[in-house]
Amino acid sequence: MNKTIENQYFEDEKSYEELTITDNFMFAKVMLNEQLCKKFLELILHIRIRRIEYYNDEKTLKKFYHSKGIRLDVYLNDENGTIYNIEMQNSRHANLSKRSRYYQGMIDLNLLEPGDDYSKLERSYIIFICTFDMFGRGRNIYTFENRCVEALDLVLPDEAVKVFINTTGTGDDLDEEFMELMNFFNGELATAGIAKELQEEVDKVKSKEEWRVEYMTMMELERQRYREGMERGMEHAREKYREGLEQGINQGIKVFVEMSREYGLDDTAIIQRMQDKFGISLEQATIYLREYGE
Repeated sequence: MNKTIENQYFEDEKSYEELTITDNFMFAKVMLNEQLCKKFLELILHIRIRRIEYYNDEKTLKKFYHSKGIRLDVYLNDENGTIYNIEMQNSRHANLSKRSRYYQGMIDLNLLEPGDDYSKLERSYIIFICTFDMFGRGRNIYTFENRCVEALDLVLPDEAVKVFINTTGTGDDLDEEFMELMNFFNGELATAGIAKELQEEVDKVKSKEEWRVEYMTMMELERQRYREGMERGMEHAREKYREGLEQGINQGIKVFVEMSREYGLDDTAIIQRMQDKFGISLEQATIYLREYGE
């Protein structure tokens, strides 16, 4: 295994102490604080929530883990049954919009059992916290609902909402606490409001030894998956090379036999020349002549 390539691939890997709120692992652990998570949702969605509950049932999450490697960062609901999925995004992905569509489909699939009525599909929010402006409009919040193209005031009542938070927006129309939160996600020191509470929670998470071990184990598993993937890729490349090499030799021998025939060489001469030119055995040369010399 090429260690240099592996080290380059993981050069941005952080130690546990270096994690910040924008790292997926840290964000997910911080959001386990129910009161903080509730405040966070209320601030970014401008709603009131009495209580929240996390989905910890393995059966509930089973469909996610078996579907295209999905692992949801934060997945919970409130007292009204409304579903919230919150995800951190630090790098641009061309298919982030379609990823939100896929997540929505998987959440809906998880909510219904065979034979259930569609009315059991609860209102849901797919929320991406992005440290970049995905849409280039300068806004901090982009909220999407399904609407009629011919009548934009007509909203499809499927109760599926997708929200993209851009931490780098201008924030001209947003309150001070929200902008303090955005600045915190952008790496600035938190001095007040929920941003300061989140920073304090980050410090608490870093003090938990069991989560440190979990993070280190997760990183090692990532490296192992990388090594296994690289090995599979290299083996595939070797197979293709061998196939290509074999095809190239076969094509060369085919042309050689055809040209030898055109020059009037007899079978004995062609076989002898094949052995000399291609370094093959008498048996192999005879088989090639039979295949290409007719």
